[in-house]
Amino acid sequence: MKLDKDLMRDILLAVEAHPEPSANYVPLDLPEHDAEVVSYHVMLLAEGGFLKAMDVSDKSQLEWYPQRLTHSGHEFVATIRDGEVWGKTKAVASKVGGVSVAFVWELAKAEVKSKLGLP
Repeated sequence: MKLDKDLMRDILLAVEAHPEPSANYVPLDLPEHDAEVVSYHVMLLAEGGFLKAMDVSDKSQLEWYPQRLTHSGHEFVATIRDGEVWGKTKAVASKVGGVSVAFVWELAKAEVKSKLGLP
């Protein structure tokens, strides 16, 4: 399964928008995506340290639910929230082809600095 960076951003923004952290889980309303694809990306975000999530998978289905953003998740969302920054970040990343989420974050940080006129 390919990494969908837009879906990862959508998940992080949805979790951030939830009014309070959850001991259970934060429900995601992303009907344009298959539930298993969403679960896969929640799992990756948890593995990457961007959110806390619970694994309720069984042998027949991958099923992960987000609970809250981590400190790194909040910092990442703060960097990529702006749609213009996100669009420019993706445009630069697409020139290289496949890039890691960590590299995308570095590109987004550089774009924010550029937008602010910082070196």
